[in-house]
Amino acid sequence: MSMNFLTDALRRVPEYRALENAVKRGKTPAAVTGVASVHKANIVHALLAETEKPGLLLAGDEAEAARLIEDLNAMGTPAAFYPLRDFSLRDTEGSSHEYERQRIEALTLLQNGGARCIVTTIDAALQYALPPEKLRERTVALESGQQITVEEAVKALVRCGYIRADQIDGTGQFARRGGIVDFFSPGGEAPVRIEFWGDEIDTISYFDPETQRRTDPVQRVTISPAVEVVPDSRTLLAKKITAHAGTLRGKAAPAAKEVLLREAEKLQTGLHIGSLDKYYTFIYEAPATLFSYFGTDALLFFSEGTKLKERMRTTLWQWGEDVRGLLAEGVLCRGLDTYSETYEFALRRAEDTASVYMDAFARGSYDTPVQSLSNMTVRQLSVWGGSTQLLAEDLTAALHNRHACVVLAGTERAAMTVAADLKAAGLPAGYIENAATVAPGTVAVTTGTLSAGFEYPNVKFTLLTHGRVNQTKQKPKKKDKNSREIYSLAELVPGDYVVHSTHGIGIFEGIHKIDMQGVTKDYIKLRYAKNDTLYVPVTQLDLVAKYIGPREDAGVKLHRLGGAEWQKAKTKVRAAVKDIAKELIVLYAQRMKQKGYAFPEDTDWQHDFEAHFEYNETEDQLRCINEIKNDMERESPMDRLLCGDVGFGKTEVALRAAFKCVTAGKQCAILVPTTILAWQHYQTVLKRMEGFPVDVELLSRFRTPRQQDEILRKLKRGSIDLIVGTHRLVSKDVQFKDLGLVIIDEEQRFGVQQKERLKEVCKSADVLTLSATPIPRTLNMALSGIRDMSVIEEAPHDRHPVQTYVLEYDPGIIADAIKKELRRGGQVYYLHNDVASIERVAAGIRARVSEARIGIGHGKMSEQELSEVWRRLMEQEIDVLVCTTIIETGVDVPNANTLIIDNADRMGLSQLHQLRGRVGRSTRRAYAYFTFTRGKVLSEISQKRLSAIREFTEFGSGFKIAMRDLEIRGAGNILGGEQHGHMESVGYDMYLKLLNEAVALMKGETPEIPVEECSVDMQVQAHIPESYIDSTALRLEVYRRIAEIKTYEDSSDVVDELIDRFGEPPESVYGLIDIALLRSRATSLGITEVKQQANAILLYKEKFDMERVKRLIQGMPNKVMLSAGSRPYISVALAGKPPLDVLEDALKILCGETEAG
Repeated sequence: MSMNFLTDALRRVPEYRALENAVKRGKTPAAVTGVASVHKANIVHALLAETEKPGLLLAGDEAEAARLIEDLNAMGTPAAFYPLRDFSLRDTEGSSHEYERQRIEALTLLQNGGARCIVTTIDAALQYALPPEKLRERTVALESGQQITVEEAVKALVRCGYIRADQIDGTGQFARRGGIVDFFSPGGEAPVRIEFWGDEIDTISYFDPETQRRTDPVQRVTISPAVEVVPDSRTLLAKKITAHAGTLRGKAAPAAKEVLLREAEKLQTGLHIGSLDKYYTFIYEAPATLFSYFGTDALLFFSEGTKLKERMRTTLWQWGEDVRGLLAEGVLCRGLDTYSETYEFALRRAEDTASVYMDAFARGSYDTPVQSLSNMTVRQLSVWGGSTQLLAEDLTAALHNRHACVVLAGTERAAMTVAADLKAAGLPAGYIENAATVAPGTVAVTTGTLSAGFEYPNVKFTLLTHGRVNQTKQKPKKKDKNSREIYSLAELVPGDYVVHSTHGIGIFEGIHKIDMQGVTKDYIKLRYAKNDTLYVPVTQLDLVAKYIGPREDAGVKLHRLGGAEWQKAKTKVRAAVKDIAKELIVLYAQRMKQKGYAFPEDTDWQHDFEAHFEYNETEDQLRCINEIKNDMERESPMDRLLCGDVGFGKTEVALRAAFKCVTAGKQCAILVPTTILAWQHYQTVLKRMEGFPVDVELLSRFRTPRQQDEILRKLKRGSIDLIVGTHRLVSKDVQFKDLGLVIIDEEQRFGVQQKERLKEVCKSADVLTLSATPIPRTLNMALSGIRDMSVIEEAPHDRHPVQTYVLEYDPGIIADAIKKELRRGGQVYYLHNDVASIERVAAGIRARVSEARIGIGHGKMSEQELSEVWRRLMEQEIDVLVCTTIIETGVDVPNANTLIIDNADRMGLSQLHQLRGRVGRSTRRAYAYFTFTRGKVLSEISQKRLSAIREFTEFGSGFKIAMRDLEIRGAGNILGGEQHGHMESVGYDMYLKLLNEAVALMKGETPEIPVEECSVDMQVQAHIPESYIDSTALRLEVYRRIAEIKTYEDSSDVVDELIDRFGEPPESVYGLIDIALLRSRATSLGITEVKQQANAILLYKEKFDMERVKRLIQGMPNKVMLSAGSRPYISVALAGKPPLDVLEDALKILCGETEAG
């Protein structure tokens, strides 16, 4: 939508007309003063629309840039943000590329006309960038029907810096399987699959990375670069580097030479180097910046020139500091030390391009001579909060002066409501969809929002706007309801533990092809205790699952083949889950019988309270809020668990429930595990409830005994509506007048006694429990109908990505990182997970960074000491907190934005993921450094983990694994401590299977009796050839999919998926699918084994139904024999027919599908 009335009003302002004339006549640089952020956006929007030129807008800082972009987009000028990025100058193992990708996306939009204006900060604009001609050359458009070979497409992807993978998880990766190429562009909404027919593109479509199935077809796509610095030829670059190393002289030369030659050698041998950015000037002849994308016919806007100059000065000073250190270390050297232009460069561009300076206050002088200067008399008005009465008052005053008024109300529905409300209040208001002009003395209410309202007094125009309703363009991802488990076998690597449902835990040793009588088949080799080996035919892969235990790489005990331990373990766990299911069901039944309080429907206040939330709710949040409110409005007491990752907005969901409780006249208690968290929650609640008549109190050690007594009296009288407290709240002396809702944060950290006491307190009150470790969806299903859960799975929209590096531990780099953070006034978490040596580490940091104030926090301290450490951190008395993983559960410190982790290879992805969520919670950019010790021989597990961490960092792809590990911890939390051991003894998948059976039994349903699975051994080509799927991991996954086929529908679904992902399957794959179908049918008949011997098929079964056998003998005369020995079987002669056909006929007759005869 475009707000034409804005341009119309602005054009009537004489000072703006003068500015527009100056720009048109080339009298620039022109300056305009007296304008705030929202007016600047309006001026840029009007000038760009009038002159039809591209625009570059330099904002004072990121926050202003974000406001300007939102305003420009709302006004109808498509704008994109171009962020600052960190150049990777050290050869690290891996670093994340989110900011680089945002930049490329903005540049691509500018080149293809998707954006009319780029908004950026001065330091980003002056940084070296991908040269425009390279972007053009590397951007390849592909459309269906186009002539191009697969090799050319792959070459284009490599030239753009994409990395090859087996299958795609994150941006910047590509995969090729035969005539199918998948890739995920940084700016793309989803990964793309291109299918070739010979040397022509046949189809192009998006696909879902979770299921790897195609979603929407698309006519054309663009391959755009994934990183900014990619050499056209690696060998040429290596030669240049070697030559340069030869020219170095001076004190630091030996160190620099060593680094250069090491990196040159890596390039020549085709290894990954993490420091390509450093060779920018060798890779691209002439350096380019963002300014290179704008010719002299563009418009440049400088917002707050003094701020820009100051920012550039500090940036260059910081860079100078960094370079000094880097030169001394030999990381940089002469000729490789400049990665940005200076402020003077920007001023030169300001003189030869039409430019406009925009400032809030008049300035004494400008850095370049100004050709025209105008000062506007305009006012910025604060955002309207939602009360109709206040709005009507403001409008009445404006109408009194015969102003034309516009109200921006957000959504269409809101606009209509507001227009009706204002009319009812007697104002000349109406809802207008696309207003070009507004008549004086009237009010037009329309959709949209801006960052602030404003008034142009000399043309009698007033605009009022509602607070931001971010209309984020993100398409909600369609969640596939029965989306496949992520516990896939695909991640199996030889050496991993697996669970076979009849033989127990063994070690996976790869896929082996075995030839028997000219027929090739694939088997999976498993090793058990005492080196017993088991070959599992791939047709029975559904009996095998990856072993997933609650602890990572805990010493897992292998079972013996044919031993009794596995059966024992299963029986033991069966008994335990039966108890847990019984307990849960009894609890549930009691709760259902109890009468609670049914809360009334939402009130106007509730709507008002929710409208004051400054962010955009995610769909998950809205879903959870509704689930909770529905529970509260029922009569039986609520007991709901709300799970979600750190920082996913659980608090907001809980506060809405709390507000609902309070407005119904009942009391609400929020229970938290530590004093300091109580304090933080208390602050949050106060801030969020501001302006509403809610009495909030805090009960914890922060209150003196006298204050505590007073609070207890008030609670009993009922004059406190909402109380936040530690376990002090469940003491005997605490009495509520009318408790309606209890919110428990991080339930797993309360002791057993406290939980018991809690249950007594909350007998009839509603309970909402929050947990930061998410819960697997599978467990959710298993417990559904016993425990109500709401899960928040998606992150909020406005989180900044954390710039992450994976590197060898190097004290110099770490000291640099700490200094860098302290220079911008931030704080650092330094994570060292060993209490014994933590003091030593802290002393080491103190020696290197003498100006830093250092604090220490670990779990062996008393709660008092810890509270004191957190308080000092929050009040910025500590610069660097050296701590153990205790920060996982700590408080939010928005000012701590650098996280350094020692020995990251010892931690699980899930932990790293949760820890990384501790930084980057404010508008500042955050950094995370995952380090591992140099030179120590990494164990295989650590190595695997490191490469996972690197993938996770580079492509954001290990997210699934991280979530999986986290979920298993979550499952342990919900089911309680002793269940942990049981989960360990049989693995998570098996545990769930048993839990499901137990719950079904307790509910009185009869679970399917687990039938002994039938094994099929036929002389038929049944395997997946490597020429069809060459990656072992993917082959395993497909085998598992095929083994799980039960019905004809399943089989056609699998065939569809195979054609979609890998192209037309060969005969041997169809053989596998047929066998899987027949196996499932034989199992349902109770047949335990089918094997082909010479030219007959033998069907084994414990006891045959004579009626059916008779039917079979009649149906296949002279071919059937029944042998009744110790293992009875039927043999069916093949008589020259294909074995599968014969088996199918025999099974059909036994089932009674085809009539005998």
